[in-house]
Amino acid sequence: MKKQIVASALALVTLTAAGCSSGEKQAVAPSEKAGRSVESKAEHAVQNKAQYAAPSSAMDRTVAKRSAPAPAGSYNGMHFKNYGTNPAVDAAEDHLSTFAADVDTGSYSVMRNYITRGSLPPADAVRVEEFINYFPLSYEPPAKDAFAIHTDGGPSPFRPGYDLLRIGIKGKEIAVTNRKPANLVFVIDISGSMNQENRLELVKKSLRVLVDQLEEKDKVGIVVYGSKGRKLLDPTSAQNKAAIIESLDYLLPEGSTNAEEGLRLGYEMAAQAFSPDAINRVILCSDGVANVGETTAEGILSTIERYAGEGITLSTFGFGMGNYNDVLMEQLADKGDGTYSYIDTFSEARRVFTEALTGTLQTIAHDAKIQVEFDPKAVETYRLLGYENRDVADEDFRNDRVDGGEIGAGHTVTALYEIKRKRPEAEKLGTVRVRYKDEKTSQAKEVAEPMAIGKTLQREVQFLASVAEFAEMLRGSEWAEGNSLKKVADLAEKTATGEQQLEFVRLVKDALALRGS
Repeated sequence: MKKQIVASALALVTLTAAGCSSGEKQAVAPSEKAGRSVESKAEHAVQNKAQYAAPSSAMDRTVAKRSAPAPAGSYNGMHFKNYGTNPAVDAAEDHLSTFAADVDTGSYSVMRNYITRGSLPPADAVRVEEFINYFPLSYEPPAKDAFAIHTDGGPSPFRPGYDLLRIGIKGKEIAVTNRKPANLVFVIDISGSMNQENRLELVKKSLRVLVDQLEEKDKVGIVVYGSKGRKLLDPTSAQNKAAIIESLDYLLPEGSTNAEEGLRLGYEMAAQAFSPDAINRVILCSDGVANVGETTAEGILSTIERYAGEGITLSTFGFGMGNYNDVLMEQLADKGDGTYSYIDTFSEARRVFTEALTGTLQTIAHDAKIQVEFDPKAVETYRLLGYENRDVADEDFRNDRVDGGEIGAGHTVTALYEIKRKRPEAEKLGTVRVRYKDEKTSQAKEVAEPMAIGKTLQREVQFLASVAEFAEMLRGSEWAEGNSLKKVADLAEKTATGEQQLEFVRLVKDALALRGS
C-alpha cells in the first residue's frame, strides 16, 4: 500500500542519557559456583532518587489533533515516536496493503501504567496494533501449516456506513513438552536509573518467574551492565535453578549505563553457547537509557541485526517510568527478530513468563509478512488501523531479503481494517496472504485465504473495535473525531469477557474520569 503517512519514515534515535548516576552500589556475584565468573566486592555510596516532573492537567478535548503536544501525565525523559496515521486508500488506485506481522504489546502496558498513575499517556506512546494484539483471541490453530488465516467483520460501531474487517492469524501450537531446549542469556541493566521505583527489584522478580518455568534441558547465562558490562553467570543448566536465582538476588544498582557493552557481552556469551537445535535468545531487561560506550542507536542496532541473521534473537522487556526509552526498546526487538513487552506490574511479568512462555521463547516463523488484496469491485476504500511502523512496500512482499515479523508458537496476530463497500450485499472482499520463512528450513512459504464479511459484528470483534477506537482517541487520530470515550466504555463493558478485557473497561473509565468528560 502506497501510504501517505503523516510522520516521516522510521529514523533511528539517539539513546537518552537521562536518569543515570555513577554513585550506586555495585552488583556482587556470590562465591564461585556453577561456573560463575566472580567479581570482587565493591561498595559505593549515595543512591539515586527518582525524579519526576509533576503531571499537568488532563487532555480536555474529545479528540486531540495529531499535531498537538503530548497529553497530560508525560514525565521528563520518556521517549516515544510519532509514526503517523494510516490514510484511507481508494482500492481502485491501490488494491494492496502490505505490512510485517507484529505481536509486540509494549504500547498497551505503557498506557496502562500512565492511567494507573493518574494521567493520560502521550499521543506518541500509542501504537494501535499493540493495543489490539495485547488480548489473546480464540482463533482455531492450523491443521498442518504454520498459520491459519481467519477473517470476519460487519458494520462498524463507530463509523456509520463503514464496516470493520478483522483478519486473524493463528500460529501453530507447540506443547510445552515438545518445546526446544532454550539457551538464554539475561542482559540486565543495573545502572543507577534502575534504582528508581525499585525497577531492578521488579526485574529480579520477573526473571525468577521465568527461571521457575524452565526445564532441565534449558540453560541460563547472565550479563549485567552499569558503567561497564561484565559476565555474572556463565551458561548454567536449569537443573541448578538455585544458582541462577542466587545470582539474581545479588544484583544491586551501580554506576552509569553502558548498554552497548552489556549487549555485546550478552551476544558473545550466546554465540559461545549456540546450538542449532536450541532456542538461542538474548533477553534484555532495561529502561532503555545509556550514556557510556556506544550511545547511538545506529551502532547498537547494526550489531544486533548481524547476530539475528546468525540465529540469535533478542527479546526486550522494558521497565520504569520517568526516564524510559520506548523507541529504542521497540526497535531493538524489531532488529533482533524478537518481541517487545513492557513490564509495569508483577502480574504482567507473570502473564508474559508463565501463560505465554512457549510462544515468548520459541519462534515458528521468521520474516512473516501479511498482504491483503482488496477487490476494487467490492471495496471502495480501506484503512488499516495501526501498523504504521510495520509498513512494507507491496513489491517487497515476496522479496525474502526484506525483514518481516517473528511469530512465536501459538501466537495470534490481529489486524483491523475500516472499509467502505461499493455494494452493501458484497461479502467477498478479496484475498489475504501470509508469507514467512520456515523456522526449521529457512525456506519461504506462503498461505492464502479469501476474505469474507458478514451482516453482524461478532462480540469479540465489537470488543476489539472499542480497543482500537480507544487507542485512536488517545493518539489524537482525526478518524476518531466526533466519538466519545463514554461510547467506547459502554461498548467495551457490554462485550468484555475475562480478566484482561474487564481490566480494559476499568482503564477506559479511568481515562474518562481523567478527561473530566
